[in-house]
Amino acid sequence: MNGPFSGPWGVVSTVIAIVAIAALIAVLILLGKQRAQVRRANELLELSRELRHRYDALQAVTKEGVLVQSLSGRVLDISERAAAILGIDAASAVGRSVADLPVVLVNEMGLAMNPAAVLGHRSGVARAGWTVDSELVGVALPGTDTTQARMVQVASQLVPAGDGDAAAVLTTLVDVTGRREVEAALSRSEMQFRVAMENAPIGMALVDVEWRIVEANAAFAELLGTSVGALRGYRMEDLSTPEGRPAERLEVDRLLGGGQHRFSLEKRYQRADGHEVWVALDAALVRTPTGAPDHFVVQVRDSTESRLQAEMLTHRAMHDPLTGLANRTLLQEVLQAVLEQPGVVDRVAVLACDLDGFKEINDRYGHAAGDEVLVHVAGVLRAATARRGTVARLGGDEFVVVVQDLDGPRAVFEVASAIHAGLQEAVRVGRRRLNVAASIGIAIADPDSIEGGAPGLLAAADAALYRAKGSGRGRTEVYESSMTMGSASDLHRELAAAIAEDQLVVHYQPIVDLSDARVVGYEALVRWEHPQRGLLLPASFLSLIQEAGMSVALGQLVATRVVEFVASIHDRTRWVSVNVSADQLGDGEFATTLLAEISRHRLTAGRIVVELTESSLVASGTRIRHELTQLSAAGVPILLDDFGTGVSPLSYLRDLPVAGVKLDMSFTSGIPEDPTAGKVARALGALARELAMVTIAEGIEHEEQAEYLHRNGWRYGQGWLYGSAQPGDISR
Repeated sequence: MNGPFSGPWGVVSTVIAIVAIAALIAVLILLGKQRAQVRRANELLELSRELRHRYDALQAVTKEGVLVQSLSGRVLDISERAAAILGIDAASAVGRSVADLPVVLVNEMGLAMNPAAVLGHRSGVARAGWTVDSELVGVALPGTDTTQARMVQVASQLVPAGDGDAAAVLTTLVDVTGRREVEAALSRSEMQFRVAMENAPIGMALVDVEWRIVEANAAFAELLGTSVGALRGYRMEDLSTPEGRPAERLEVDRLLGGGQHRFSLEKRYQRADGHEVWVALDAALVRTPTGAPDHFVVQVRDSTESRLQAEMLTHRAMHDPLTGLANRTLLQEVLQAVLEQPGVVDRVAVLACDLDGFKEINDRYGHAAGDEVLVHVAGVLRAATARRGTVARLGGDEFVVVVQDLDGPRAVFEVASAIHAGLQEAVRVGRRRLNVAASIGIAIADPDSIEGGAPGLLAAADAALYRAKGSGRGRTEVYESSMTMGSASDLHRELAAAIAEDQLVVHYQPIVDLSDARVVGYEALVRWEHPQRGLLLPASFLSLIQEAGMSVALGQLVATRVVEFVASIHDRTRWVSVNVSADQLGDGEFATTLLAEISRHRLTAGRIVVELTESSLVASGTRIRHELTQLSAAGVPILLDDFGTGVSPLSYLRDLPVAGVKLDMSFTSGIPEDPTAGKVARALGALARELAMVTIAEGIEHEEQAEYLHRNGWRYGQGWLYGSAQPGDISR
């Protein structure tokens, strides 16, 4: 068959065609592979860009800085955070040797370090995945010294194929300056707390939520007579006496329950030696940030001394300081409480005892001898009573015994007989033996007498005492309803009832600054609101009160009322003066009452002033001087009243703690008509000013007197010109 592809040429042509087709196919296959490789390369490039983007994003938010370097120390990559920590530019750092980076590194001692030795390749970093121990270095930024270096934690790790086919070193940098400062602050705070706790003068302890001691200081251990080690693990409540544990447990449960944040208790603790001490326990609960209870901080202060002082003050307020017997206040409380019990008729009796001739002993042998006699008599009364009642000293040589017994009449007569028998033995005072006798009045509780309460029964015993003294003394009389008394005794009973029933009231006369007539204070003046006779002035009853031996009770009443009045005055600069006579001083009761009331109402002591009648101090003894010194030391100013009328004013100004004087109104009334009165007022004022004393003139009735006195140095004044004495509620 013949044709274009037949014969030899046909074969050749066919072969050429096949080869061309094969070549074309090969080209097409090669082009396909190239396109695939290009596409794969683009994909890898895109992936590389994405990974770089993620790496940069991660570095932007992480606190760690990353430095990648070759084993030869050339910087391959550095994150912005790492550059910021080192204080260098990231772009300029890439490609440079680590040793050439412009950084200053120091160790914790402040000595310079080689950057290549800290950040570069280290010998020993030879295995992939091996991390060099972290190292703390300081980075001093440009322009600062090494003392201001930031603290950086550096760690290195070998990364395989990190530099092409070669390994690279990955170094991480963490700025720990803030953390180190916080740790240092916490360490410093903990150290300060521990030092403060260990050296605190009061007991301190850390206690867990189970109320067990975790840590205690030396003061706490010393308070309990033990060691710090012995206290650890000890339950707090086991330290206290059994009766104090329930209240303590209740307070702890309240803290844990969220009812309160802290508590304070005064309680008794049992020491290791068996003795007990009073302590003030303060506990505060510390909670975790989530609000859960974590531990307690406890303070324990030894309050034994303050507790004893409080008990002593309470005892002093209720007892006679000379004899230790109950005073008038305690006696009336005891007697009233006894009379309020059922079935007291013929089971209660009151014995009033008054010494015969005691004034002569005082006058002849002095007050010291008189005090020894009173102490001896107090012992006789205690022994005679034999715990069948309460013995009290009301003041001076006046004693009262409240007898309680199933057979009251028999018991009270036995007590009276024992008193007379006990006083038959002479009292030894120094080298002298003094004979003492007593008159006794007895009142036995019956339906009529108990209606008047404690004042009524005391008045009945006093009436019987008056009869005993009037019948020859040294004897015993029993009160009976038919007993007739003189007018003085009737007034005595009325005055006793007046004190008990608040018939005695206090009025206040203003005291002004003579420079501008501004009221600066008041003088307290007692009045008697008599049920039948109306308002009585002091002249009509004060002498009877002194005669009846009720001066001390009156002084205590007035002191209480005045302090209450001062506490109610809105103007805290005003003060009130109280008149006190020698009869009301010497046994400590007035001073005790006044200072206790000042403390109870939290007044500044200078707002209460004591005025002494100069004429009543002519025979003042050491007891009176001691009581005045006690008041003055407590901040209560002492004024000398009726200045210029006594027999020895200069000696009083020298010997007594006097802070000021009051010019007697007899001199004021003569101004300006009487030249002598004016000269005396001027001279006395000059004397007082020379002694740096406060000056007050009383009895001012018109402006001429006020101007004259002010011109001659008298600072304050009072009298009808500025107002009369009025009830306390008018000036509050």
